Amino acid sequence: MLPLETTDLKSRRLKTAIAFAVIFSLAGCAGSTVKLDNPTIPEPLITKLPLKVAARYPEVFDNYVHEEQVIGKEKWSIELGRANRLLFTQLFGSMFTDFQVIENDAEARDLGIDALIEPSIDAFEFSVPSQSQTEDFAVWIRYRIKIFDREGVQIANWPIAAYGKSQTTTFGGDAALQRAAILAMRDAAALIILQMDKATGISKLSNASNANTPPLPETAPDTEPAPDQMNLLTTATKETPDEPRQ
Repeated sequence: MLPLETTDLKSRRLKTAIAFAVIFSLAGCAGSTVKLDNPTIPEPLITKLPLKVAARYPEVFDNYVHEEQVIGKEKWSIELGRANRLLFTQLFGSMFTDFQVIENDAEARDLGIDALIEPSIDAFEFSVPSQSQTEDFAVWIRYRIKIFDREGVQIANWPIAAYGKSQTTTFGGDAALQRAAILAMRDAAALIILQMDKATGISKLSNASNANTPPLPETAPDTEPAPDQMNLLTTATKETPDEPRQ
């Protein structure tokens, strides 16, 4: 049997080793927080649909935060909530002649509106250079748009897959991931502008709709879109998206 003094010494050494291991582990997993403040979009050159529309932002959507531990690397936290609200409010405001944001407990049938839109996020994924073995940060976001008629009956449930990518050679670290997320959100905005009416039939909900209602989107006559506006009506990047991580 080992002397008590020797046993205590080994015990102290073991505790010290464990403490250092925990410290180094925590240091290696230092977190990075990425906040998206105001991912504005250029004002789209489209004819607004003659609809009285409201948007209701679920609490999870309004305060969305994605946290992920990259294996063997640092922990990332991406805050999308405020940016989601700002982007979708600007987007819907540019698409409909009458638009408002309502509280979560408001009922469509009590508002005298034509349609209620409720966006949400189904999934958020990202990759960093250490995973893709490239210089790119990439972001995938899957949004879902639910549309309800004036009586509160759901008439559409539309998933939207968006993608954005940014290089560390242009933006370093956190800024590159932030840029990729913003490009993904703008990609979603472009898809909504181009495809929403076709995918959901929202224009048919208008009391004022008729056979002459113009399609969405429609470029203003004899007007050339500015470069930023042209970019909005394309995907966020010109490169072919990689497949989302499994």
